[in-house]
Amino acid sequence: MKQLPIGKQSFASIREKWANSIYIDKTAYIYDLVHTGVKTPYFLSRPRRFGKSLLCDTIKCLFEGRKELFEGLYVYDKWDWETKYPVINIVFWNGFIDGTVTLESTFKSILRNACEDNGVDYNDLQNDTYDLKFAELIRLLYVKTGRQVVVLVDEYDKPILDQIEKPEKSLEIRDRLKGFYSVIKWADEYLKFVMLTGVTKFSKVSLFSGLNNLQDITLNAKYNAICGYTLPEIVEAFRPEGYLEGVDLEKMKTYYNGYSFWKLGETVYNPFWLLNFFWNGNAYGNYWFSSATPTFLMKLINRRAETFRLTDLENLEVGSEILDSFDVDRIDFKTLLFQTGYLTIKDIQAFGDEPFYTLGIPNQEVRSSLNNSLIQDYLLFDDYDFKMSKLKRLHRSLSAGDVDGYVAIVKEIFAGIPYSNYTNNDISKYEGFYSSVLYAFMAYTGIEFVAEDFTNRGRIDFTLRYGKYVYIVELKVEGKGGKALAQIRERKYAEKYRGGGREIFLIGLDFDSAERNVGDCEVERG
Repeated sequence: MKQLPIGKQSFASIREKWANSIYIDKTAYIYDLVHTGVKTPYFLSRPRRFGKSLLCDTIKCLFEGRKELFEGLYVYDKWDWETKYPVINIVFWNGFIDGTVTLESTFKSILRNACEDNGVDYNDLQNDTYDLKFAELIRLLYVKTGRQVVVLVDEYDKPILDQIEKPEKSLEIRDRLKGFYSVIKWADEYLKFVMLTGVTKFSKVSLFSGLNNLQDITLNAKYNAICGYTLPEIVEAFRPEGYLEGVDLEKMKTYYNGYSFWKLGETVYNPFWLLNFFWNGNAYGNYWFSSATPTFLMKLINRRAETFRLTDLENLEVGSEILDSFDVDRIDFKTLLFQTGYLTIKDIQAFGDEPFYTLGIPNQEVRSSLNNSLIQDYLLFDDYDFKMSKLKRLHRSLSAGDVDGYVAIVKEIFAGIPYSNYTNNDISKYEGFYSSVLYAFMAYTGIEFVAEDFTNRGRIDFTLRYGKYVYIVELKVEGKGGKALAQIRERKYAEKYRGGGREIFLIGLDFDSAERNVGDCEVERG
């Protein structure tokens, strides 16, 4: 059985015969990029742990002419192995950048390594600044080898993201990087191929003003699966090794699939999650890994509680400008959620020449992880026993048709939110706050539910489905007198679920903003 390449970012370590690791062939995409007939710097954005570093290292090995590593792969009999190119590999994922001083030190380390890799003495570089040293090295390698130079920049945005919560520092780092990256434009005549990868896309004006010919392939349908695994690739690579034995592919898809970058119908799995799933004996778990809790989302709920609710993330409609780019001092939360992997493209429609996108949470893994972060870091429910006791009782109540038990748990959840969460804000006045809290708990439990459930008469706040029961839940703030239940009746929400053989409960929750909890609750059978 071949090994699982968990965390491996070195193409050579996976492909050398002694390593015996699974590698899903992405060289057809690389060959296509190199031979498009257009010489331009390429840019690719993908969420973390999607295989960007491995992609860059594969490109590096190709241009270095390491033919033995590519035997049996698409590119093996198509590449000119006799022509080798010098490669400058710029890697920012290794280490934490806490300011411009650390960044300057990182530039020095990067250039030293590039010199060593290409047989150049770093001390021979005559210029004083690292921007000029970078430019000097490119020209020196061109003169020395007679070949144009390949430049690969992996995680180009990580220095900025390391300080994204500190605008002044992140702006300083951005401006310093801008000078370093501008060298690529200046050195165009000496360059063979350039690729930059990252999680986010900062605007050309702020960071890539010199790279006006940067070609963004992030939302190019042709390169939808340049990183990540498609299901056919998974079946072909993992089934012969026995990793898919006993695996329910539909369930695996629900948990770990769902990412799409323009090409509808072809979704991809995040490799890190899938490899961990196999490593843990095909055990379903939350393998979501991020560098930090999404605090920007938590702050958003406070700032925009009147207009925003977590349920909006299930069907978020945006224009193309939202998915394009942002800047340190102009961060749109929808763009950031998409680029960091919390949202993906679910549908694309064109109105005239303008595309419009429907975004949604890609899978159960992301939904559960995101909402666990909300429960723990926003609601401050960091007591594991408190949290788990509520989640277990939710399952028991809903599985038994115990509506009183369900409502009691809802009241306990809101009663447990610390008073400090309401300081200096009025979030308790808005329905979005209450629906976001319930959404977070329901999503974390893994219980089957639909938020903003569409019917022909309107949208149900929540529909919960558990075994033989369907629970239709409507929320109102200051809705005394049964306004929530009245809306369920008047709009005939239950009609959508009749005839399915399930028992239906209609639940109206009227919240009292002064008490910050359920005030009135009315229930009837549907």
